[in-house]
Amino acid sequence: QVHLTESGGGSVAPGGSLTLSCAAPGYMNPNSCISWFRQVPGNEREWVAGIYVGGPGLMYGDAVKGRSTISQDIAKNMVFLQMTDLKPEDTGLYYCAAALGCTRRWWLVLLRRDEFQYWGQGTPVTVSS
Repeated sequence: QVHLTESGGGSVAPGGSLTLSCAAPGYMNPNSCISWFRQVPGNEREWVAGIYVGGPGLMYGDAVKGRSTISQDIAKNMVFLQMTDLKPEDTGLYYCAAALGCTRRWWLVLLRRDEFQYWGQGTPVTVSS
């Protein structure tokens, strides 16, 4: 059962920008955490960025820090990941995921894949010239 829905992926040249969207109805609660992960075939799913809905608290992985912005629109049940200066190594299938009950340790939960109970099906991002 799909709980979240990603969109906004596509093909872009190096240096370009994309904004990914995550529709998360029912998960935009003050005690929720939403994170973005990405995966390429043969590799483990990598944490990209996350947001603690009740803060908000924001965190970014080293690979995208300074090039990405995560944000939320609670009224619309949406989380966004704006990515700029995209590089070929940013290519992958991007997933958003939700974890409930993260308030007391959101800074730990956000980056741990095994903390997230609910996932989308992913949106593909390809960065190439």
